[in-house]
Amino acid sequence: MNQMNSPLIRIGVFYDGNYFLKISDYYYFQHDRKARISLEGLHEFIRHQVAEEEDVDVRLSQIIDSHFFRGRLSATEARDKDRLFHDRLLDDILMNMGIQTHYMPLKTRDGRLQEKGIDVWLSLEALELAIHKSFDVVVLIAGDSDYAPLIKKLNTVGTRVMLLNWDFKYTDFKGENRVTRASQQLLEQATYPVQMHEVIDQGLSTGDELIESMFVNTPEPVAFPAPKPVRPTGPTAAGPVGTVGISTIKNLKNGFGFVVMPRTTCSSATPIWPRVTSTSCTKATGWSSRWAATTATKTVPVTCAK
Repeated sequence: MNQMNSPLIRIGVFYDGNYFLKISDYYYFQHDRKARISLEGLHEFIRHQVAEEEDVDVRLSQIIDSHFFRGRLSATEARDKDRLFHDRLLDDILMNMGIQTHYMPLKTRDGRLQEKGIDVWLSLEALELAIHKSFDVVVLIAGDSDYAPLIKKLNTVGTRVMLLNWDFKYTDFKGENRVTRASQQLLEQATYPVQMHEVIDQGLSTGDELIESMFVNTPEPVAFPAPKPVRPTGPTAAGPVGTVGISTIKNLKNGFGFVVMPRTTCSSATPIWPRVTSTSCTKATGWSSRWAATTATKTVPVTCAK
C-alpha cells in the first residue's frame, strides 16, 4: 500500500522499447493474429491483471505513469533506411497515449547499430519514480537479465514488480531462426511474472474481449498513400466532363484483348467520338482504319489514333 494508505493501486509502466517493438512485429508478421499490439488495449489488460493479483476492484487499479525507452536512429539514418515515417507514427501513438518517451542515439560498433545505456537509464528512472511517486506496482515490459538489479532494488523499497514477458521462436524471411525469451533471473525475482504468449493464445482461442482488444484492428498507415485520381478538365472518350460511358471488351484471349470506347454526343452540335489505336480499329470495331460514322444530325469522319 502507498504511503498515504489509499486503497488506490498506483501503477507505473516501463517499456524497453525495442523489446516491445520486437513483440509487436512478431504478432504482425509471424503470429496467426497478423496484427500489432495496441498500447491502449495493453494498458487496459495491465489494469485488470494488477487488480486480479492485488485482489482489488479494477477501478482501484490505475496507471499513473508510463515511460518508453529506446535507442533511436538519427533523422538522416532513419530516412535512408526508410524508417522515418514509422518512427514518427510511433511517436504519435505514444504522445496520444500520454506515454513519456526517452531516446538515446544508436551507436555503430563493428559495422552494426547497437543500443547501449537504455537498460541503465530505464532502471534509474523506474527506481527514482517508484520512490517519489509511491508506485505500488511497477510493470516492466522487458526480457533482458540487465534489469535484474532493478527488480531487486524495487523489492527493497516495497514496490511489487509485474513482469510481462514472451517466449517464442520463428524463422524470419532470411531463413534465420529467431528466439525471444525472458531471462530466468527476471522471472524468479518478479513478484508477478506473466507469461504473455500463453495468456494471449488462450484468450484468442476463447474469444476473450480483453485479449482481443490488445490488438490494433485498423489497417496500418502507409508512408506513401496511393494518389487520388485526377478529375479530367476537358472532354474525355465518354464525352463531356461528368459523362459516364460504358466500354465493351472485345476478342479477349489469355488476358489480352481490345476495348471499344463509349460513344456519346455532347450538348453542342458536334458529336464527340472516341479515339482508338490503329492496331485495334479493325478488331475492336469491325470497320476499316478510316471510316465515317453517321448520326441523325451529321456525318463525322473519324480517323484512328496513330
